[in-house]
Amino acid sequence: MVKSYLRYESAAAFGVIASVESNITYDTTGKHLLAPALEKIGVWQVRLGICSKTLTPSTQSRGPSIAVTSIAAAPSPSSKIVSGHADGSIRIWDCERGTCDTTLYGHKGATTVLRFNKTGSYLASGSKDNDIVLWDVVSEEGRFRLRGHRDQVTDLAFLDSGKKLVSASKDKFLRVWDLDTQHCTQIIGGHHSEIWSLDVDPLQRYLVTGSADSELRFYTIQHDQTVTDGKDSAVENKWESLKLFGEINRQSKDRVATLSFNNTGNLLACQVAGKTVEIYRVLDEAESKRKAKRRINRKKEKKSSKTVDATETENTDHELTVTVSDVFKLLQTLRANKKICSITFSPITSKNSLATLALSLNNNLLEVYSIDSDSTTKTSAIELQGHRSDVRSVTLNSDSTLLMSTSHNSVKIWNPSAGSCIRTIDSGYGLCSLFVPGNKYAVIGTKSGTLEIIDVRSGTTVEVVKAHTGSVQSIVHTPDGGGFVTGSTDHDVKFWEYQTTEASGQDSVHLTVSNVRTLPMNDDVIVLAVSPDGKHIAVALLDCTVKVYYMDTLKFFLTLYGHKLPVLCMDISSDGDLIVTGSADKNIKIWGLDFGDCHKSIFAHADSVTAVKFVRNTHYMFSVGKDRLVKYWDADKFELLLTLEGHHAEVWCLAISHRGDFLVTGSHDRSIRRWDRTEEPFFLEEEKEKRLEEIFEADLDNSLENRYLPQQEIPEEGAVAVAGKKTQETLSATDSIIEALDIAAEELKRMAEHEEEKRKGKGAVFQSNIIMTGLSPSDYILRSVSKVHTNDLEQTLLALPFSDALKLLSFLKDWSSNPDKVELVCRIATVLLQVHHNQLIATASTRPLLALLRDILHARVKECKDTLGFNLAAMDHLKQLMASKSDAPFRDAKAKLLEIRSQQSKRVEGREDTKGEKRRKKKKQKKDDGHVWS
Repeated sequence: MVKSYLRYESAAAFGVIASVESNITYDTTGKHLLAPALEKIGVWQVRLGICSKTLTPSTQSRGPSIAVTSIAAAPSPSSKIVSGHADGSIRIWDCERGTCDTTLYGHKGATTVLRFNKTGSYLASGSKDNDIVLWDVVSEEGRFRLRGHRDQVTDLAFLDSGKKLVSASKDKFLRVWDLDTQHCTQIIGGHHSEIWSLDVDPLQRYLVTGSADSELRFYTIQHDQTVTDGKDSAVENKWESLKLFGEINRQSKDRVATLSFNNTGNLLACQVAGKTVEIYRVLDEAESKRKAKRRINRKKEKKSSKTVDATETENTDHELTVTVSDVFKLLQTLRANKKICSITFSPITSKNSLATLALSLNNNLLEVYSIDSDSTTKTSAIELQGHRSDVRSVTLNSDSTLLMSTSHNSVKIWNPSAGSCIRTIDSGYGLCSLFVPGNKYAVIGTKSGTLEIIDVRSGTTVEVVKAHTGSVQSIVHTPDGGGFVTGSTDHDVKFWEYQTTEASGQDSVHLTVSNVRTLPMNDDVIVLAVSPDGKHIAVALLDCTVKVYYMDTLKFFLTLYGHKLPVLCMDISSDGDLIVTGSADKNIKIWGLDFGDCHKSIFAHADSVTAVKFVRNTHYMFSVGKDRLVKYWDADKFELLLTLEGHHAEVWCLAISHRGDFLVTGSHDRSIRRWDRTEEPFFLEEEKEKRLEEIFEADLDNSLENRYLPQQEIPEEGAVAVAGKKTQETLSATDSIIEALDIAAEELKRMAEHEEEKRKGKGAVFQSNIIMTGLSPSDYILRSVSKVHTNDLEQTLLALPFSDALKLLSFLKDWSSNPDKVELVCRIATVLLQVHHNQLIATASTRPLLALLRDILHARVKECKDTLGFNLAAMDHLKQLMASKSDAPFRDAKAKLLEIRSQQSKRVEGREDTKGEKRRKKKKQKKDDGHVWS
């Protein structure tokens, strides 16, 4: 009988407010803040400080979870959100429903930036693979790929109503792309280091770029207009979209991380890779001209004070030039307590402030600031739902209903099933913890050598006991439940008992502990384990050995030698037969506790093993390590059963529930993950085969046929390529199309033979192939082609051999009669003609087919265009009818009236100013006339 095991799967991940890999952004309403939480996106209600929704990718693949590296929200009417990921994939989400609509594959490196155009119909993505891909959001397909940058693309911006795209890169250059002609029209240098960010103001007057240089560079945007200065200048300025406006020196010496204009365009925020954000005021045209005038007047005054010269009169008439310092003025500098990862302006502005700015910090924290003309004030912070640093220990209470986690400055009590934080208690740097029997109190061992006794119900620290002179590394229960044992770097193992004391002057009784025995060791104690029968205590020391003592007499029993580096974790099975040790040498050793013999040494992790635990009443065990993996083992067969991937950084700690139905892990990525036991059984051999298949499929690009191909050359200046990318899905789609073509060809052959027999009078009833489910051969192939995702179609057809491509072309004539499939047929025909152009020209038999397709497809496309045109005209007519019935014209008239009134009030103010000026002059004249010297 083959032994089966029950599978464990990732069930929940909590404790992450904002991870550091990606930017944050507001949705279009300004009510919700979108923050990356490792592989998920948290949708936070800023005012209430709660996470209203979590966008989680589907867990179809059992591979590693891919971190979110960029987020963008579609413009106003749409509720769509896009997220870029570390594997280069892009997911389009419906924020209202919280579901993923589609996944686009186009990049080979992590997606670094995502930008929508003004209407939200196109999405541009930049990546670490140096490429830019333009995506059609409506049809969910890639349009084209722009190549030319020699290093990672760091930022993008659309210009001229989405006709042009500006890209910044770590290669120190800005590139302007014309999206109609798909060419690079302008390359701008000038930066001495990598360009990290750029942004365009809402009115598209200025573009600003930031790098590690000490200044910000500003460009004026030249929109498509005819230049009338003469032929030469017209030719010269035709392709020049950006013109250098000037530079402004920054206050900070750190590199620029993010540049962002607010929605009204009157503020510019410059976030550096440190703790500060510089906020600049953007003056409008009238203000900047006034400032320029004042600057020129001051210059003249300085000149006239030095020398009064005739040349002065000539300078008064020269044209007023507005410089960059006249438009952009430093308003204030915002300082955070920790390093800032990302910033974003809220699209809605409160009445009392200029703007609202949200910050994500590198200590798992979101802060919201209100910006006024003279100060910035923190209005809210989202911090309680996660730790500020690594989760160093996790402990479950006796009935597994509460989870306690410790970090560098706090202890948090969680509900492990819901993932909600119930209590946050300030503490020292907690390295280990346990719940006292009864679950009313908990004990924390800290780095400073103290034991903190915490009342779980009230969330307060009852007492702090100075236990050791070194850090408390390990804390374990005694089996009788009357106390616990601690091990420390001060070479001592101490035994403690629980006692109750009355606080002086109070009736309340609280828990305290007293030291009853001490076992001195000759080296630092790293970890302890007590056998469930209370017979032995095992002590792991810094000298790489494990010493086992009798619990009652503290006499020496055994030494376990074998590890090359110190043992970091160990556990004893429920029956007391086995002890398992995990070490910094990446190995797990399974020992017999009766004689201290090593049953097996297993190379378990790719880095140090940080925690190991047996499932209660079994010889199954879990181990975690710095290689981010959780592994499930059978200690009797010495076999790896499962590898659980999910954490994005080193896993420090592990806790298994009393019944073994779930386990909890804590990590350096600040997340706490719960893994549940499912009812799905699995077999060891099947799991081994799956692992081998995954290794084989993991590296498609490095497959045998591609390994010895010449390496791809650096693309030409502004080269264009296909947007898609070869994936496992495109290869399986190609296989399914080839299979469908073969089945259809066989069926057509059988049908022809049946017709021949019918003619001869031998006709029996024709039995169609059961696989085709009653469809005709043409419809059967159409169904398999229609199943291919629109974004994968090009790559799927690229992998088709020429003979199969010819077969596919022959079916296009039948499919084009279906109006719904005209677009699909045109795409297939275009791709196949581009790919197999040379062979098609050389094959004489294909000419009639191509001539037929040309006539049919042109007619079908014209019909579709006519239908669309008719529908659009009808919708426009309906719009006009509705407008005539509604108060829409009056709204326009009202707006016009308000505009006229504002102009009149400006004129009145202007007249009053001139009258006041005249009065002042008259008064002055009177004074002068009445003077004794006059």
